[in-house]
Amino acid sequence: MPTSTVENYLKQIFLTARESGERCVPMGQVAQAMQVVPGTATTMIKGLAKNGLVEYTPRIGVSLTEEGETIAIQMLRRHRLIEYFLVETLGMDWSEIHEEAEHLEHAISDRVLRYIDAFLGHPTTDPHGDTIPSASGEWKKRTLESLSGVGEGIGVKIARVKDQDAEFLRFAETSGLMPGTRMRIVNRNASADCLELEIKEKDTPITLGMGAAEKILVERTES
Repeated sequence: MPTSTVENYLKQIFLTARESGERCVPMGQVAQAMQVVPGTATTMIKGLAKNGLVEYTPRIGVSLTEEGETIAIQMLRRHRLIEYFLVETLGMDWSEIHEEAEHLEHAISDRVLRYIDAFLGHPTTDPHGDTIPSASGEWKKRTLESLSGVGEGIGVKIARVKDQDAEFLRFAETSGLMPGTRMRIVNRNASADCLELEIKEKDTPITLGMGAAEKILVERTES
């Protein structure tokens, strides 16, 4: 059975590859994601390669084998189901749950996880809007785009908040920028580098900087 450190490496490689759209992840990005020096990351990756969990090519990077990817996806499933459980059942704030899930995902058995999944009604996304893989490792495919790239007059619905930093999540919640929120871009101010948003549940528009808008992924609801 993989250690928690091994599981964390595989999960981060999978997430980084999925975010970039490239199968092979440079070692510098692995070290950054794991918050370790490059030498430590390289030593760990070489060990994972010997165990058949990754394919490692010096000066190029690392990719997951089929076995490594299976473990990574199951860890993501654990993490995101636990986050959903912490919010929907225990009432925890969505800005607090990421670190708690990081610890719990290594401790809960597959049997308990199946009960949690059934109890929750088999959710397909977590509180941040991230996809929860099915028990067989399948993903619900969605076409998402950054809010920063949406044109004026376009109606959208927030599908995912990429940044899980607690401070940003508290800001998003206070501003009404939660998954499921519907809005329309009423003005793009290039000189001020911001957007003016008309949110369905709010009486007055809000202004959002492009940096924050880049962290919010949306689905179009109308032209």
